[in-house]
Amino acid sequence: MKNLYIKIIKLSAALMLLAVAGANAQALLSGKVSDKDGSLTGVSVSISGAGGTTTDVNGKYAIKLAKGSYTVSFSYIGYLKFSKPVTITNADVVLDVVLVSESSALNEVIVLGGRGTGRTKMESAVPVDVVYANQVNQTTAKPDLMSQLNQAVPSFNYNKQSGGDGTDAVDFASLRGLGFDQTLVLINGKRRHLSAFVNEVGTRGRGNSGTDLNAIPEASIDHVEILRDGASAQYGSDAIAGVINIILRKDINHLNVTGGFSGYNDQKYNSANNVDPYGYYTGSKFDGKTGTIGADYGLAIGKNGGFINIGANYENQGKTYRSIRDTNWQTNPNTLEAQPVARERRAFGDGSVVSGGGMYNMEVPIKGTKTVFYSFGGYNYKHSNVYAYTRSWNYDNGLRQNPTKFPTDANGNLVFVPGIMKVDAPPGTPYNPDNVYYDPQEDVYIKDLSAAVGFRGTTESDWDWDISNNLGRNDFHYWGNNTFNASLPYVPGQPIQTRFDDGGFNFLQNTANADITKRFKGVAQGLQLSFGAEFRYERYQLYAGEPNSYRDGGAKLPVIGSKGQDSLISKASGSEGYPGYQPTTPTQPGDASVADRTNEAAYAEGALDVTKDWVIDGAARVENYSDFGGVSTFKFATRYKVTDNFNLRGSVSTGFRAPSLQQLNFSNTNTTVIGSTLVYTKLVPNYSEIARTAGIPKLKQETSTNYSLGLTWAPVPELNVSVDAYEIKVKNRIVISGLYAQGDAALGTALNNILIAQNIGDAQFFANAVNTTNKGVDIVLDYKKRWDKTHLNILLAGNIQGLTIDKINIPSTFKGSAYDSATFFSDREQYFLKASAPKAKFTLNMEYGVKKLSLGTRFTYYGDVKELGFGETSAPANAPDPFFPYVTLDATGQAIPEIFDFSPKVTTDIYASLKVNKTVLLTVGVDNLFNVHPNTNVIKGSVNPNTGSSFGDSESGGPFEAVQMGFNGMRIFTKITLNF
Repeated sequence: MKNLYIKIIKLSAALMLLAVAGANAQALLSGKVSDKDGSLTGVSVSISGAGGTTTDVNGKYAIKLAKGSYTVSFSYIGYLKFSKPVTITNADVVLDVVLVSESSALNEVIVLGGRGTGRTKMESAVPVDVVYANQVNQTTAKPDLMSQLNQAVPSFNYNKQSGGDGTDAVDFASLRGLGFDQTLVLINGKRRHLSAFVNEVGTRGRGNSGTDLNAIPEASIDHVEILRDGASAQYGSDAIAGVINIILRKDINHLNVTGGFSGYNDQKYNSANNVDPYGYYTGSKFDGKTGTIGADYGLAIGKNGGFINIGANYENQGKTYRSIRDTNWQTNPNTLEAQPVARERRAFGDGSVVSGGGMYNMEVPIKGTKTVFYSFGGYNYKHSNVYAYTRSWNYDNGLRQNPTKFPTDANGNLVFVPGIMKVDAPPGTPYNPDNVYYDPQEDVYIKDLSAAVGFRGTTESDWDWDISNNLGRNDFHYWGNNTFNASLPYVPGQPIQTRFDDGGFNFLQNTANADITKRFKGVAQGLQLSFGAEFRYERYQLYAGEPNSYRDGGAKLPVIGSKGQDSLISKASGSEGYPGYQPTTPTQPGDASVADRTNEAAYAEGALDVTKDWVIDGAARVENYSDFGGVSTFKFATRYKVTDNFNLRGSVSTGFRAPSLQQLNFSNTNTTVIGSTLVYTKLVPNYSEIARTAGIPKLKQETSTNYSLGLTWAPVPELNVSVDAYEIKVKNRIVISGLYAQGDAALGTALNNILIAQNIGDAQFFANAVNTTNKGVDIVLDYKKRWDKTHLNILLAGNIQGLTIDKINIPSTFKGSAYDSATFFSDREQYFLKASAPKAKFTLNMEYGVKKLSLGTRFTYYGDVKELGFGETSAPANAPDPFFPYVTLDATGQAIPEIFDFSPKVTTDIYASLKVNKTVLLTVGVDNLFNVHPNTNVIKGSVNPNTGSSFGDSESGGPFEAVQMGFNGMRIFTKITLNF
């Protein structure tokens, strides 16, 4: 019996061990990872919810997994990530993978350009670029996404500003020479909110708002799709020029870290090298020092392919200081760069930037269904500090006195404030207030928040559906720093206020979408139908600053007149540099306002594969805005495969852009002193009584008609060629008018009375003022060849374009005199609009790599750009246009047109990348190796400030204008990328 018990116990123990073994049964997942040339060592293999491993020297991997469903991901520097679902039962699983190198991925499938199933970019009916964030980021000193796309995409337009107030702090871009707000931005296919900011003074896109792409952390971006074609019928307002779609990363179990450092080594124009550096604000001789760090990591959620990916970036960028080095203009009059001290801009250059933020991207499949919950969003903070125009106590050798902008005592004497004011004289020179100057600083704080949630899935009858809600908010807050409100009375012994809350504005947008798509395989070679609806709510608020930022404190400046008699002059009110926004009261219209609106839209789109070679696509959309009514648009596009490697494509569409709440409601008041009188200049909001009395219609939508015709060709498997010509006619473009002065009899009694009642000396307006036509051609040649451990990449991307102004819609109120008609959209503004993009831009990127080392160079050609100055003298009697700006030649006094011609330039970049091991990638390089600058903005032979010269008469007031090539010169950089 005892033996029987022992046998039973042994049998029970064996059964228990078998049960435990069964419960913990594991199978082996193994395989080999290679590319078309052989095995790959050190490839990261990640398994959702179960860790991961790497491939050995033979490209093999193996890992034991419990029963269940997993997503296996393979990633390797220089290759496109590959993921595949795997189910583990009791049997071992072998999964071999061939990765595709990024340098040979010429046929990426893109989803932009159509609402349904994606096509390769070479077989799309419309031109689409695909730019991978890790590719463009690694090989340039440029730390921001905007600058990187500017050198990789044809017809991408971006200009860094200086001296443009808030424009210096925010970066907008556009396509095909159009406005910033005529390009729609999406994230993961969902509409991104606009910035609250609207360009106001002398900047590119004056009167436009836009989307701040740099508020999206690069570390969270997988790639960017850029549709260079009108798409309002598919995506709605703002898509006149095209669409930028940012696709967020989906990596899991990988930590990617990128750090970089760069700085400018401009020995030619850095003001620290100037012959009289005391006349300028200066930094170091190696300036604009910038440090960046970005990190991205993803985690699996569940065992059905769910994930959350989080990316974050931090950037700290220093100021740059640029000036003309040779200021000996009196002894060297024949040299173009022989100029006096730049009294308008003694601190010209890029502002400082501290920016940081993060973004997440999440998807969670719902078990047992074909439904996926998704969400993405993030937060970004940015602080920018920039210098405004210079305030000089004795401006232009006494020709223009400026003590009204300085704190003074009761006797009108300058109150010198150390640390803010500077002295334009060599050290040791006796103090003279005539040498004192200061540059107000503007602090801008931008907070950007977004969050999207949605569900998507497939019904039993194979209808794909997607419902979502996307919320975004942008807040833009001004502070005046190291500046003064000169009208505040000076009290001896008490500190002078030098920092002011100037107020700001914010914009909120909430968009709800429902989209449905189905593909019918039995209709011709396939029919795809898509339709959907959208509801959008928008809210804009402009909030006032603190009282001292805008008020007139009442201080007067006593001066002695020409007959020896004392008089009192008003002092400039509000904080210098950027006066605060004024509150609105029941008795006095100010700047502050709150406005909102709603929009309902519906669209339908059909894409038919008529044959295996011919595709047609048609879309229609209707929208209705609560504040200005309804619009409808359509699009037709087609692509025909002439041969297996040659396609013809074309499109025709109508488009629209709704006037933004920013344009409808923005208002700003500035002050100046004319004679002894304080004069208020106001950008009048479109809803105001002044605008209606002036005959400015309520803003309506901009409309467009787009035509495009192009081809794609792959003569050999490694080379893709695309050429696309376009014509875009835009009606009723919204711009800001010129200034109209109180007292102008031609404006009529009613308008003048209102200007007097509201104490406005000069007024200007937002208006649907201009009809334009943009014509151009985009060219892309992309060659990627890989053999053994060697690769060669060549990319030529170019654009040739031109803009013409077809009509200026002048309200009848401003046709009372020739001067008023010419002022509405002046010659200067016309040139400025045409200068939104150079006449041509071409970038040639070449990279050659052997094993772990890659060497690259980039040549960028920037075509001709012309602008006008403000004019310092009257036009000659025989001038064809009496209102065209003129300046005088120093030697003869002859009046000549003031046309600044920024001739074509070529910059050269070089870099070298070393893949140290499977984890570390190092890159060093130089952007603008030969320190090329744009032409200075001065007319040769017209530099004497005492005789109506061109010096300082440009929009920027500094030595350079804001052209695409930039003005800071050579930039040296190093970057390190870590992949774990």
